[in-house]
Amino acid sequence: MRILMLSQFYPPIIGGEERHVRNLATLLAARGHQVAVATIWHKGLPEFENDQGVRVYRIHGTVQRIAGLFSDMGHMHAPPFPDAELTWMLKGVIAREKPEIVHAHNWLVYSFLPLKAWSGARLVLTVHDHSLLCPNKKLIYHDQPCSGPGLGKCLSCAAAHYGPAKGAVVVFANRAMGLVERSAVDAFVPVSRAVAQDNRLLNGRLPVEVIPNFVPNDVGELAGEPHPNLAQLPPGDFMLFVGAFGRYKGLDVLVRAYSELRDAPPLVIVGYQTTEYPMQTVELPANVIVLQDWPHEAVMQAWQRSLLGVVPSVWSDPCPTVAMEAMAVGRPLIASRMGGLSDLVVDGETGLLVPPNDHVALRQAMERLLADPALRARMGEASQRKVVEFQASTVVQRIERVYRRLLGRDVSSAAPGLVAMERHE
Repeated sequence: MRILMLSQFYPPIIGGEERHVRNLATLLAARGHQVAVATIWHKGLPEFENDQGVRVYRIHGTVQRIAGLFSDMGHMHAPPFPDAELTWMLKGVIAREKPEIVHAHNWLVYSFLPLKAWSGARLVLTVHDHSLLCPNKKLIYHDQPCSGPGLGKCLSCAAAHYGPAKGAVVVFANRAMGLVERSAVDAFVPVSRAVAQDNRLLNGRLPVEVIPNFVPNDVGELAGEPHPNLAQLPPGDFMLFVGAFGRYKGLDVLVRAYSELRDAPPLVIVGYQTTEYPMQTVELPANVIVLQDWPHEAVMQAWQRSLLGVVPSVWSDPCPTVAMEAMAVGRPLIASRMGGLSDLVVDGETGLLVPPNDHVALRQAMERLLADPALRARMGEASQRKVVEFQASTVVQRIERVYRRLLGRDVSSAAPGLVAMERHE
């Protein structure tokens, strides 16, 4: 198949979504497909390159030329409306690549929509967040989970996030383009049931199939020498949190729960600073160790040394890869019963699910696992069995089946565990 991925960012710009797009593109290319990626050009990067068999086109947009519009010039986002220059350059990429499938991952899809009929391609949209419904993409309002959109709420929230003028444009453009998008997309692929529900994809007659993010099959295997960063870890047992230093990740709830434990091993927090609902990471309780901006290899080796993982998100976390990575190395998880975590963690089998924002329940779950090494071992083994559902060899085949179904080429029976794409009432 000829496949064109649309992603506003692509490595070396790194994030969870960017890593997912690259892994998917290179795996599809390795499986014999002709794969290209269109992404937004950023200063210092080539306009074209071949990345492990994937042709990467970095295209220019008019919005990105407006000085002062972006606070971070290293992450110039696609706008929530068609950018004429992006559309024009996409037309050139499509004319060259002639894709049968266009697989979009974010707002860059809006600049493709005017070309969809002309391209003749079928359009797949992986929904990684809440951007179909929420201009801020996280469905958080006043530092709490949002109950749903409202014009006044969205305008005030977007104004705080983007600035008043830019926020208003984002709100109205995203609402208008969302109507076009829902009629133009041939297959919505939310990464969890929660993402499908939160974006109201199950309320209309839309073609939807939930397919999670994935991790490489060998992500849990120890490779090479111990990373130098491991010297910063405690010498003995510890519990581990990995993620943004933001309140939406439940970090403040975790610290409060940990402060009430007695004779507990250290809590290690590995992550990065965020401007969204940031939490200060100084003056924390004793035995809380904060480590910042670790490379992925070091994080995986830290998981292998840990007793257990904690993912206490207080927002509808779509499909956190960090949970899969912990499972891949056989670590039991304590996670919030919220968002995509409920798809990943089987309560009482691979870990424990607790109510979000409940420090008492979180503390009790930590006490239970810390007191029972045999239970931790059983849950760790079950996690490694469960994570097979989220490995590349499983998930990429499911995505290929969506492509083939759209192109009328899927004549085989459904694979075990595969839910046929339906139009939900």
